[in-house]
Amino acid sequence: MKTTPTTNKRERGTKMKTFQKAMILGTGLLLAACSSPDRFGDSTVDLNGTGANSGVIAGSASDPTSPAYFSQTVGDRVLFPVDQHTLTSTAQQTLNGQAQWLLRNTDYDALIEGHADEQGTREYNLALGARRANSVQEYLISQGVPSTRLKVISYGKERPIEICSEESCYAQNRRSVTVISAGAGV
Repeated sequence: MKTTPTTNKRERGTKMKTFQKAMILGTGLLLAACSSPDRFGDSTVDLNGTGANSGVIAGSASDPTSPAYFSQTVGDRVLFPVDQHTLTSTAQQTLNGQAQWLLRNTDYDALIEGHADEQGTREYNLALGARRANSVQEYLISQGVPSTRLKVISYGKERPIEICSEESCYAQNRRSVTVISAGAGV
């Protein structure tokens, strides 16, 4: 068959109509997906078993079984003095809360990250971060958390949360962070 300008216009018109239909259908599907009120678990959960709406949103910081609650309410980090890996009394209080949460929520494991400030060599800070993470791990184990649910990693000075050359910044970077993940082997 010989291709003529009229044939090309007809083919383009058919392709354009097909494209338009696909766009309309796609838009409709997107709107339908967005209209489901419980699409992302935004419904409330009755933790009391009374059938009444308690106002607790599953997975939110108000849900005591959620990682968000752990991070925001219990506290996911402890700070260390300069060049130290020993736990302060404030750190121990935070870790007591972490241990209690982990013991109540056995479906979660924890990765303990050790961090350092930017002072010192990369190698030294990786080793210091490892000592900090290990201190936290040992403390959580001493509080009854099974060692099989805890892993450690050191980032040294590679992941600062504050970047400046002042003590207030350095202090925030000398930390250990407990990262919660869903069960069976982090």
